[in-house]
Amino acid sequence: MKFLSLRPFVPSGKKFEESKAFFEELGFTKVWEMDGYAGFENNGFAFILQQYDNQSFAENFMLTVGVEDAASFRAYVLEKQLPEKYGIRIGNISNMPYGLEVNVIDLAGVCWHFVQSN
Repeated sequence: MKFLSLRPFVPSGKKFEESKAFFEELGFTKVWEMDGYAGFENNGFAFILQQYDNQSFAENFMLTVGVEDAASFRAYVLEKQLPEKYGIRIGNISNMPYGLEVNVIDLAGVCWHFVQSN
C-alpha cells in the first residue's frame, strides 16, 4: 500500500475568517474553500482548515511542519508582526533531539511545531 498524501483537518476556533488570513500570511496558499472548510498548501504540505470551535480539542492538537531554517522562519513571523496582528504565540528556538524547533500556537490553540531537522 502506497500513501499519496496526508491532509489533517485543523480546527479554526471561533475566528474562521481571521484564521484563514493568518495562514495565508504565514506562507500557505488557500487553494479551495467550501462550506466551512478551506484547503491550504505550501510546497506539497497541505491541510484543511475546518470551521470548528472546540477549545479542548484544539489545545491538545499538534502538528509538525518541516522548515529549512528555524531561525529564518521565526524572524519571518516576527517581522510580519503576526503575534500582534492575530494574537498568536511564538516560542523561542529550542534544540530538540530531532532538530531545531519553533512552536506557534494559532488562533484556535493548536500547537504547530516548525522543525529544522538535524
